[in-house]
Amino acid sequence: MTQPTAAPGDNVKVNYEGFLEDGTLFGSSRETGPVEFTVGEGRLIPAFESAVVGMEEGETKSVSMEAAEAFGERKEELIHTINKDQLPSNIDPQIGKAIEIHTGQGDNVRVLITDVSEDSLTIDANHPLAGKKINFDIELVEIEK
Repeated sequence: MTQPTAAPGDNVKVNYEGFLEDGTLFGSSRETGPVEFTVGEGRLIPAFESAVVGMEEGETKSVSMEAAEAFGERKEELIHTINKDQLPSNIDPQIGKAIEIHTGQGDNVRVLITDVSEDSLTIDANHPLAGKKINFDIELVEIEK
């Protein structure tokens, strides 16, 4: 009897480790436990979900993703310079600090401060991994049909 394989609509549990091209680990479920999701639901990177399709419980797989199919290309239009007086008074702007800002559309967006001058700062709303080719080692722990 053949073992069932993961298909769209299945609930699955996976362990993963994510690496940059140079081998730097950027994320892992080894400490926190397996990630649960429904294949094809779109909660995770589509290429990651697609990589799970056809895997059997206990199977491991390594996949590489170009930036466009992972966290997207970097977009210059997501980098802005704003006046410091636009920040809430409780925020001490420092390079490398992540803050949440409110958009004109009522959304909260996490941005990274990339430059600070006397009266302005530069913020970057790109995902920290945008523009990077990434690799995942995936282990399918459980399939729930």
